[in-house]
Amino acid sequence: MSLTHNKYTINLLAITFISFATIESTPTMAQTPSTTEETDQIQEITVTVQRREQNILDVPYNITAVSGDDIADSFVRDSAELLRSIPGVSQIDQGPRNAAQFNSVRIRGLNVDSSANSDYAVASVATVSTYLNETPVYANLALIDLDRVEVLRGPQATLYGSGALGGTIKYFLNEPLLGEIEGALGTALSSVKGSDGSLKEKIGHGTYGIFNYPLSDSLAVRANIFIQDYPGITDYVNLYQLDSDGIPVLTGTPNDTGPESTIYRTEVDADTYKSLYGRIALLWIPSDDTEITTTYIYQDDEVGGRRAQSDGVNGFGINYDAYEQGAVILEPSDRTFDYLSIEATIDLDFATLTSASSYFDNVGSNISDNTGFYANNFPGAYVNYPRPLYTAERSYSDKAFVQELRLVGTLSGNFDYVVGLFYQDNDKSMSQVSDLIGFERWADLQWWANISPVSSDNVFTYRRFESYKENAVFGELTYNINDRLRLTFGARHFEVESNVETFVLADQAWDDYSDEASTTSTITHHDMLYKGNVSLDFGDDDLFYLTISEGFRRGGNNAVPTIGFFANDIGWTSYDSDTVINYEWGIKGNIDTIRYDLSTFLIDWRQPQFNTSTPAGYFFAVVNGDEAKTQGVELQLYGSINDNLNYAFGYALVDAKLSKELVEPADNTGTPIFIASPGAQLPGVPEHALNLAIDYFRTLPNGIDIALRLDGFYQSETQNIINENSLQSVEFDAFEIWDTSASIIIDNWTSSLFFKNIFNESGVTGSFTPEAFGTQPAAGFYGSNSRNFIALPRTIGIAINYQF
Repeated sequence: MSLTHNKYTINLLAITFISFATIESTPTMAQTPSTTEETDQIQEITVTVQRREQNILDVPYNITAVSGDDIADSFVRDSAELLRSIPGVSQIDQGPRNAAQFNSVRIRGLNVDSSANSDYAVASVATVSTYLNETPVYANLALIDLDRVEVLRGPQATLYGSGALGGTIKYFLNEPLLGEIEGALGTALSSVKGSDGSLKEKIGHGTYGIFNYPLSDSLAVRANIFIQDYPGITDYVNLYQLDSDGIPVLTGTPNDTGPESTIYRTEVDADTYKSLYGRIALLWIPSDDTEITTTYIYQDDEVGGRRAQSDGVNGFGINYDAYEQGAVILEPSDRTFDYLSIEATIDLDFATLTSASSYFDNVGSNISDNTGFYANNFPGAYVNYPRPLYTAERSYSDKAFVQELRLVGTLSGNFDYVVGLFYQDNDKSMSQVSDLIGFERWADLQWWANISPVSSDNVFTYRRFESYKENAVFGELTYNINDRLRLTFGARHFEVESNVETFVLADQAWDDYSDEASTTSTITHHDMLYKGNVSLDFGDDDLFYLTISEGFRRGGNNAVPTIGFFANDIGWTSYDSDTVINYEWGIKGNIDTIRYDLSTFLIDWRQPQFNTSTPAGYFFAVVNGDEAKTQGVELQLYGSINDNLNYAFGYALVDAKLSKELVEPADNTGTPIFIASPGAQLPGVPEHALNLAIDYFRTLPNGIDIALRLDGFYQSETQNIINENSLQSVEFDAFEIWDTSASIIIDNWTSSLFFKNIFNESGVTGSFTPEAFGTQPAAGFYGSNSRNFIALPRTIGIAINYQF
């Protein structure tokens, strides 16, 4: 089935692929790696989402597991691309810039925030939690040497705590192996549509090495290195030429106006990406019942600019072409990530004890051009300063120590249990310094005897520091009533304490209007969360389940002045926690060679947290809505057409809407601010999403193996923002993305040809509109900060891999 203008081409491609794949098999054909030795059975998939190893078909709720081999074989570059392959899961795709900072994953529609949020670190935690092995952290690391990725849909607060409102995503790395020397070396060279320059300048690469070595009978080490270096595609065509002080270079006097008063330049393919990832893990098994793994990870990223394109025209009346950006300065970002963990498992005979200790530090910064925001909102406040350049230098830090102790066992044969203790000590900081570059120098020339009321270029300074601690006791008890019927009850008691210090300095540029606010707040909260589940094996390989579960996300305070020139209503100073109740039923199992998983859900979301800004001063803030509701259906099918041809199909229907009117606290006139009406569609959430994957594997008579793969993804229209009266309120078109690859395997060597986004769909998932952030020649701004965040354009690549 095809859903857009590419339907004839896609149908022809699919027919050709399937026709070739169904050629009569010869006796020498080998089994595809995703099947077992029995061709009429499906490989058992083991997951640990319930803190114990289980067949995925025995887990009584909706879960998807993607193997690390599938991720590698599909040449998946980042998490946005990975999550497109999972039904009902989406992520705003803004490329690598700030990808390690802002968690924009949506599961089951739980989102009210703008799809354009990304530059600044919002105060509220995300609605989807992410884990690296046993550590709750969002870091968006390189996808290399993975064992699997598990995606849990629906609130998972019992086992995974605060923030898992919509679900949890867990990335599991391959562990060191005893008794085996193994590894892999490889590189993938690729070229993306939109890259200019010579052939060498257009080629990017991802080059890696994996090495596993047993140091003794009880000790093994595993190491990875992954270097990525990709050229950009985005041309910044309206850049100011800057002097040594970072001020636009003039062609005339400081009071000259118009586009001819400034020198502009272009930088081609500015959004380059360079990344270095390294991991070393040490496995020690001192006895038959004890296993300890120590892991260190380091990643360093440098991004030259945004992967985005501007809409409309610039101040010169020229339309922006594909892959052109109108920002007047470059917008680079960087980040460094350090991670250390020690995970120990001890078999106590009656139960298994697991200890997971970890520390991580994720630090980054970026520079943004916010001149469009300035020029469209308040240039008159700065006497229409010509050649405006309004910058935002932002930084963030997220570091934590996490400890979990967990006991998993069985009681009297009829009871399975998980009980644990959790502790997290998390320090977060974020800052923004916004300057109107050159304003002070220009203003000094406008007043007699250089007696100027302007003492700085600084317009806005914002700093937020948060110390967050959580203690929790959690557990789940499963009563196996008989061989087929099970009843599970789970609970989590938690106590959280958040100490927040904030500082805002507004309009330092004008001496008489400068306003400073500093706030300190401590918020504590404790509560109990519950989950109930009943499951029934209604066939030899079939399971029915019914689940009711709760989710919770903590509240906090905002950096909002309530006195002075930029005073806001006191209702803006803090926000409450939000909660969900999830009702879900489903069936899963095997029918011959088909594995199926069907679920329906209904989620009531109370007091949803909404990241926004205040009416006075545009200070970052979080407020609570009233109520939203999401409901839908999720379907996954996996199977084999013959011994060599496998397929996977997924579909998700998500109806995510406000149940009640969304209103912000009062403005400075005392009037509450209307945002959206009941029934408004939640942003960034497609109502319909489809996934299709087809794998074909065959051994030729000469012993050469061939592997073919086709992946397709479709999503329906999405909203950019929930604010009905905002200039940012636009709807994005539905789109589909198709990828394919072909590989030849000879002994230990694999050579591949791959294509991503074959039909070069824009795949827009977020936007700053030209109506709100576009050119304003009347304010001296001839560029544009409109940005459509696009998917990676058509990419062609070759890869070679050697395994030993």
